[in-house]
Amino acid sequence: MKFYAGIDIGGTNTTLGIINEKGEVVETHHFSTRSYDTPEKFVEDVGNKLIELRTTYSLEGVGIGAPNGNYYTGCIEFAPNLPWKGKIALAVLFTQKTNLICKVANDANSAALGELKFGGAMGMKNFILVTLGTGVGSGIIVEGNIVLGHDGFAGELGHLIVMPNGRPCGCGRLGCLETYCSAGGIKKTYLELSGKELDPGKKIDYLAELAAQGDKAALETFDTTGRILGLALANVSALTSPEAIFLFGGPLHCGKYLTDPIQEHFTKNLLSIYKDKIKILTSLLPVNHSAILGAASLVKEPH
Repeated sequence: MKFYAGIDIGGTNTTLGIINEKGEVVETHHFSTRSYDTPEKFVEDVGNKLIELRTTYSLEGVGIGAPNGNYYTGCIEFAPNLPWKGKIALAVLFTQKTNLICKVANDANSAALGELKFGGAMGMKNFILVTLGTGVGSGIIVEGNIVLGHDGFAGELGHLIVMPNGRPCGCGRLGCLETYCSAGGIKKTYLELSGKELDPGKKIDYLAELAAQGDKAALETFDTTGRILGLALANVSALTSPEAIFLFGGPLHCGKYLTDPIQEHFTKNLLSIYKDKIKILTSLLPVNHSAILGAASLVKEPH
């Protein structure tokens, strides 16, 4: 059986997983990203673990999902939430260390490829995956291939401006989708509507509990979020005519309180020629392993 290594690099922690060709995660290992002050030290430790794992598994290659990962260059480029700055030739460093093929992509693109190879999009050629979490990301698949653009950075749905002169975004602009439909953006909407800040210890799905109790601000928060995201998804559908749009991330734990208004406003704003042709679905990737499955999919097959 063939095996693939998937590495998910986050600002705080990194997970290395070994995945078989059926999409089963057979082993995982964890590293503290922030404990490495240089990428070379990071590659040394993670690379040594890969070399050790090669004695057990016949590894086909290493896929890495990371913020600002560029599939074309194999580099992480100016990722604001990582401890290493500038442009880092991560694929080259890992190949030099392990003698394995290594590919790098941003986390949303690798998640979309994971959905294609291991999740609900198996058999589809045209779909979009939208990740809702600390930010809003997207991976766009057209005719079975990830859309990368001329520079490797296509697919930034989270940075469509949906409210001119709206909330400040980490990208430096105002009113990006991410500032309204990320987990933090949803919480901010609730604060604006209710005047009450959610307990920092509460996860986003606590809003669904409030909505179930009839909290008007919580219900309005979900409708506002659904209106903004549903409209954005209807607009982006006009560019690629996807068979489906998959949603993934913590806010989806809010269930129908979030998904119903997204569907309502998506349908309301969709161009008539696409009516009843595009499904909005929840990702079938397992939450605990989605990132490493997505990363491993970078080397499962050519793209």
